[in-house]
Amino acid sequence: MNMYDLINKKKNRGELTKEEIEFIVNGYTKGEIPDYQMAAFLMAVCINKMTHEETANLTLAMANSGEMLDLSRIEGVKVDKHSTGGVGDKTSLVIGPMVAALGIPVAKMSGRGLGHTGGTIDKLESFPGFSTSLSTEKFIENVNRIKIAIVGQTANLAPADKKIYALRDVTATVDNISLIASSIMSKKLASGADVIVLDVKTGSGAFMKSYEDSLSLAREMVQIGTLAGKPTYAVITDMNQPLGRAVGNALEVKEAIETLNGQGPEDLLEVSLALASYMLLGAGRVKSADEGRKLLVETINNRTALEKMAEFISAQGGNADFVYNPNLLKTASIKYDVKSPADGYVSEIKTDEVGMASLLLGGGRITKDSRIDLSVGIIIHKKLGDKVSKGETLATLYANDDEKRKEAKERLLNAYTISKSKAKKPPYVYSIITKDVILNLG
Repeated sequence: MNMYDLINKKKNRGELTKEEIEFIVNGYTKGEIPDYQMAAFLMAVCINKMTHEETANLTLAMANSGEMLDLSRIEGVKVDKHSTGGVGDKTSLVIGPMVAALGIPVAKMSGRGLGHTGGTIDKLESFPGFSTSLSTEKFIENVNRIKIAIVGQTANLAPADKKIYALRDVTATVDNISLIASSIMSKKLASGADVIVLDVKTGSGAFMKSYEDSLSLAREMVQIGTLAGKPTYAVITDMNQPLGRAVGNALEVKEAIETLNGQGPEDLLEVSLALASYMLLGAGRVKSADEGRKLLVETINNRTALEKMAEFISAQGGNADFVYNPNLLKTASIKYDVKSPADGYVSEIKTDEVGMASLLLGGGRITKDSRIDLSVGIIIHKKLGDKVSKGETLATLYANDDEKRKEAKERLLNAYTISKSKAKKPPYVYSIITKDVILNLG
């Protein structure tokens, strides 16, 4: 078996066997296959696509390239939730405590933010003293004791994906459904969960801009999970505007706490309930998503989810006082209102531009080594379909540097389109995808 023949086979639309795919992944990870051959192979995949079976085999080969977490010492069915990334996406901070409050173990490995999308680990570090690095023993102990722990991903998780993604990034081979699906699912399979729930974002702030592409990605990932023996659900949710009103680490944490207090924005609550209800369904805790939703709402009403959040923060070294009084969270020194330039209705929000505005303030990373300012960010006051008058506040910037504030203001104004006619508000949730059905809600 040699790489030249396998490149040629895929170039001529041939279907690769499991052994051939393992040869490619293992050889490239070990440095036995050079970048130029792997790049040629990836381009052949982009042009000629992969079958479902090839994609599943690629995913499993990448998952097996490093450490496969063994969570068998954690009691109960372990359910993981993954988002494809968005702006203002703080659902993990709402979902984790709700699900854990119902006795379902949440053993989650999360990433940091990169580019215009935020990361759960960065947000959690808004709590002074909170540790995102736990030993495996402590991680398992916390989940068994309080039903929740969230830590950063280890470098040993799916190293093949890390190496292949870096090459895709510089060879124009990122936008292929099979390669995206295998990248996401290899890390999920290596993370050791029994059931996987995927939040597939669609719209201007998502990686997948169109619903059709989001649906294709969702179906591919559900199929991969199913073939790997992991019950997998995908929920396609809207990212044509920021989720909730807060964008930026400490601001998003505060909004998540408000949501657990029953005072959060409707879209954040509804998306969180949709995802969490399928986590309960997958874990066998409920017979239907509707039954799950009722139980989850009760955790907010009786404050058990909020108490679980405080317990979780404390267990990982953070100060739980910040959960009960989120105003203690650090806030930037400059507060600046961005005003509407015209009368009308908000007809479009370029959500990725809102994310870039937050990044310019210092709330995100341009490179993986960038330091971020947890206190900066944006509060969105006007969303799609809202009526606005000239001079009325569209959003408030929180900054620590006036030059950065000026740049972010221009970026934010560019994100908004004000029109004379009222725009239709997008649904919060479009579809639910399981191995058997596609349930259209939007």
